[in-house]
Amino acid sequence: MTSVPSPAPGRELSNPPSDGISNIRFSNHTDHLLVSSWDKSVRLYDASANALRGEFFHGGPVLDCCFHDDSSGFSASADNTVRRLLFSSNKEDILGRHDAPVRCIEYSYAAGQLITGSWDKTLKCWDPRGASGQDRTLVGTYPQPERVYSLSLVGNRLVVATAGRHVNVYDLRNMSQPEQRRESSLKYQTRCVRCYPNGTGYALSSVEGRVAMEFFDLSEASQAKKYAFKCHRKTEAGRDIVYPVNAIAFHPVYGTFATGGCDGYVNVWDGNNKKRLYQYSKYPTSIAALSFSRDGRLLAVASSYTYEEGDKPHEPDAIYVRSVNEIEVKPKPKVYPNPLA
Repeated sequence: MTSVPSPAPGRELSNPPSDGISNIRFSNHTDHLLVSSWDKSVRLYDASANALRGEFFHGGPVLDCCFHDDSSGFSASADNTVRRLLFSSNKEDILGRHDAPVRCIEYSYAAGQLITGSWDKTLKCWDPRGASGQDRTLVGTYPQPERVYSLSLVGNRLVVATAGRHVNVYDLRNMSQPEQRRESSLKYQTRCVRCYPNGTGYALSSVEGRVAMEFFDLSEASQAKKYAFKCHRKTEAGRDIVYPVNAIAFHPVYGTFATGGCDGYVNVWDGNNKKRLYQYSKYPTSIAALSFSRDGRLLAVASSYTYEEGDKPHEPDAIYVRSVNEIEVKPKPKVYPNPLA
């Protein structure tokens, strides 16, 4: 495991949100970065140029956001609305609503649909190509066992993590019922779920400093590969201090992944070899969200207090964009002992 030699956290973006950052996402096409915040805004940055390119304000805190294409995106708000944002014209429209705050939003390129998860214990699929208005854009509503906390997509697979440690796995081509109904293998509340880029499974993190590595294939051989590990914790005066793991982001080229915790650290892991590859120097406060750029050259880090210890004085909310060095994210080849000559 290598530690970062310099304390540089990356370049800080100017004009950050004025309250907690709920998510940050790089575009699939450029170095544009979409940021949602509790200050009721969604901001669009050009991360390479360090420039704010657009800003949208909602009726309540914005809990998630995602890109549609490079000129538009979507947002999930605590005012129960699902919105489409048009960056070029700075216009927005309401695609539809949930009955409670909308916690997660994902756009599926495979299905051409938008998927939202809410604290109203439902998942909704929308067709953004329909004219505005809920009746014309809503494709279906799918009840969940509990409030939706995190969503992730890979190809036609959708993983839904809810309160009560439930995990539902869907095939987007047949949403009538989950393909698999699972329970988290971690004992505590789920914070984040992210699918492996190769489509074979997902990583899931909890509030209790752990990450579980899971596989979709239910065969005994595949299930034997699953494991969980401890992270984002420290020992102080003989006591274990354990932090929530808020964020997981997979590297698009190497399939290694970064985790961000309330301890202010970002760690990079090689899940296949069960090794920590890197730890970046500590950020000013909790890591609320992480995103790699499409080519894996940049890592955006949201350093933003997540109120895990209640209301208290804290460092200002900030977004850092760091250049990723191959040594930080590339799996190290296994070293085998030399056979005797």
